Amino acid sequence: MSRKLPFAKSALVLGLAAVGAMAAAYAARSLPLRTDAPRGVSADLQNYPQQRLLAQRAGQAKRAPAARTGVTAKLAPPLYPVTTDEVYDVDSFGRNVRWLGLTSAFVSVESGCPKPTQPDEFCQEMNPAVGATTSFAFNDAVRIKLPKYASNSILCYWLSPVLTYTWSNPTASRVIGQLRYSPTLTIENPVLADPSLIDPTTGVPFGGKLQTSMTSNELFQEALEPGVTLTERSRDSTVCMAGLISHKSLIENYGLTPGQADDFFANPMTVSMNVSGNVRYVSSASLVLGLRIVGD
Repeated sequence: MSRKLPFAKSALVLGLAAVGAMAAAYAARSLPLRTDAPRGVSADLQNYPQQRLLAQRAGQAKRAPAARTGVTAKLAPPLYPVTTDEVYDVDSFGRNVRWLGLTSAFVSVESGCPKPTQPDEFCQEMNPAVGATTSFAFNDAVRIKLPKYASNSILCYWLSPVLTYTWSNPTASRVIGQLRYSPTLTIENPVLADPSLIDPTTGVPFGGKLQTSMTSNELFQEALEPGVTLTERSRDSTVCMAGLISHKSLIENYGLTPGQADDFFANPMTVSMNVSGNVRYVSSASLVLGLRIVGD
């Protein structure tokens, strides 16, 4: 996104406008199924039962307060006299958005993967067996490195995927094609290197990093008649709600003390994106995943 896209990728994005009418007509006939269920611990939705249980476990397992790291900063006081019941996110209420960088991952699933020409290009070789599922997983695909004090109390993501995929049914029977992808984010921060801090999702020390889910999981399914080949394009965006991580979620969901949560935002950190998923009765798929990070 910040660099000039190769010709093929530019054509992918520019071609969206030309196929808009065709896509709309097809959507009216057969809409793909979409699901956005978050997985694991995430600040992205307001505290829900699983998060409360994990936070309770983390509190029960919490040891004596650990020594503070060298870089410290207090959370800035609220700008307005609002309450959690009124706006939920008191810490960032009324603050300006800080633009904290962007990156993109280019993921393809196909037969005969070409050699990547850029570090943000990834390809999964298609399983040649008819009707077989091809799974893919690319961890630490792309990353954004943030300096200390980059944000006051929250990090939020904007994810803009551009998907192109070709359904293919070479069999003599009606089948269901499927494409699923699930992006997650990993945050590396010096505060999480403290061995006394236990990750409630794993039960072991964080080891310097934690992984959060995103409300950006998608599942597309299509009923395919025998011999059908059909290409579709999808373009949408998702934005976080309560944040991919926040001062509040570090305390409530991950068991950090308020002081440790202060230190978390006072330190430099790296946010990396992981992408996994699978396809079935898909002859090729291209996923262009644009990621932007903002703070307060």
